[in-house]
Amino acid sequence: MQNFIHWPAGYVPGFADNFASNELIVAGLTAAQVWPYLANTKAWSTYYDNCADIAFHNTPGPVLSEGARFFFTTFGFGVEAEVTEYVAPADGVPGRVAWHGWCGEGEERLDVHHAWLIEDLDQGRVRVLTQETQNGAPAKALAAARPDPMINGHQDWLKGLIAAAQENRSIPA
Repeated sequence: MQNFIHWPAGYVPGFADNFASNELIVAGLTAAQVWPYLANTKAWSTYYDNCADIAFHNTPGPVLSEGARFFFTTFGFGVEAEVTEYVAPADGVPGRVAWHGWCGEGEERLDVHHAWLIEDLDQGRVRVLTQETQNGAPAKALAAARPDPMINGHQDWLKGLIAAAQENRSIPA
């Protein structure tokens, strides 16, 4: 049985203004091997071009943690975020990280819940799932865009994450 994302009220897929779901399952990696490249934000820009300007507010970073507040630029938005779930993978326990992100004000406000799940599967495989729901006028515009920037951008993030783990890349200090 595969695990699923935990959704907070107001961000359940199908009831939000936009939803993106991306997943990769690959052999030859474990959740523990993939996790550091997601948990440590210094690694993000080494494998994902759509992420910059990462700064932490209430923790030293760069490793995410429950309650950490951080800022980053992605999809042309400067996003403030707070980690709402953080569980490192362990034997039989999937890794989970999620953050609430927001930017803009009034009619231009965008609120998101971005969640990740990294779990070991049988036969030496790992599953990486990322899903995001969004609310607000910018979310509605993103939902109508073709090609879908969220699906395509998050797929690039997944592919880069997996490649970094497969190559056992160094994470910048």
